[in-house]
Amino acid sequence: MGVLIAIEGLDGAGKRTLIDRVVARLRGRGMRIVTMAFPRYGVSVHADLAAEALRGAHGDLVDSVSGMALLFALDRADAGEEVSKLLADNDVVLLDRYVASSAAYSAARLGQSAEGEIVDWVGELEFGRFAVPPPAVQVLLDVPVELAAERARQRGELDSSRALDAYERDRGLQYRTASVYRELAERGWRSPWWIYRSGDDPAALAARITEITGR
Repeated sequence: MGVLIAIEGLDGAGKRTLIDRVVARLRGRGMRIVTMAFPRYGVSVHADLAAEALRGAHGDLVDSVSGMALLFALDRADAGEEVSKLLADNDVVLLDRYVASSAAYSAARLGQSAEGEIVDWVGELEFGRFAVPPPAVQVLLDVPVELAAERARQRGELDSSRALDAYERDRGLQYRTASVYRELAERGWRSPWWIYRSGDDPAALAARITEITGR
């Protein structure tokens, strides 16, 4: 059975870049590693509905914190069987965002901390009722909010399909989400957390992952 690891962080934090570098190093060591990104835009109807709501569709859906979190949760629930199979067939399954993203953004939208009711609700909904596979480790890619925002803006200018959505345009929300993410990491919410910062070496993260796989 493989190890499930989730990479978490703000939009524009550099999660995809980090994942690509870690994957290259682990495969270079002969490890079987696969990746998956959430939300699964273009694959899951629930993810696509959420994306459309973030860009002004579906009336006042985007105003409902629990409604949006439920759509993202249903996306992960639908992928649960696939994630379990990937874990059975590989040494590592590396996720670009997972349940903690909904916990962090939902709490930030409501002005709650990581100890707030919505964080507990998200955890119980996804890990409890939907029984999505729990992560062995969650890695917080902790970068300055302004840096993440600038990367997200540039990305949107280069690719119209990745133009800033309602969450990404809300700078205050991004600051609050970053704070909740740090609190989740400090609490060890639902698993051990590792902190990774912009100047850290991807090889060091790959080495830590190798250690927990027993390879």
